[in-house]
Amino acid sequence: MSIKDMLNQDMKASLKAGQKARLSVIRMAKSAILYAEKEKLHELDDEEIIEVLFKEVKKRKNDITEYERLGKTEIVENLKQEIDILSSYLPQQLTDKEVEELVRQTIFEVGANSIKDMGKVMGAIMPKVKGRADGSLISSMVKKLLQ
Repeated sequence: MSIKDMLNQDMKASLKAGQKARLSVIRMAKSAILYAEKEKLHELDDEEIIEVLFKEVKKRKNDITEYERLGKTEIVENLKQEIDILSSYLPQQLTDKEVEELVRQTIFEVGANSIKDMGKVMGAIMPKVKGRADGSLISSMVKKLLQ
């Protein structure tokens, strides 16, 4: 079952169950997917949908830090709930330890010796972790291990 089908099915179930918060997040996700489809002029496959949903999660994580700084705890809780709902449609995220192991393995495969080889390492590792780890985490891990 595709992610789109899962979203449609869950939207119907949320509507019937009266789960307004979940319904709202699913509608937002569908809207973001539709916007991306119109932008790219073709129907998105599951991999592209994962990218869209990952961007939505990333936006909310950035918003959380801003609202925490402002002391808006109710909004922070709502955003965390939205992240949980969106994350249920994403592949299982890699742990920091798994990311570090992948980075070490990729550095070895590429034969990187210094920070100058960071581009090679990033180019090789990003397709491996697409949708399963944040690019900034990978970037910082590569920098740390190449220094």
